Amino acid sequence: MSFGLGVLRLSPRDFWTMTPVELAALARGRVRRASPPDRAALEALAKAFPDLAS
Repeated sequence: MSFGLGVLRLSPRDFWTMTPVELAALARGRVRRASPPDRAALEALAKAFPDLAS
């Protein structure tokens, strides 16, 4: 529980609904992670959500 909730920071709902196989895969780092956005994606986000002057 401390690994799932503390280290992985899973919500209690997600922790308790996952299977032991899924938790083991997370522990081994075999879960596919999203790649970081490229420059074009960051520029599109900056255009869509501009910083507002205070």
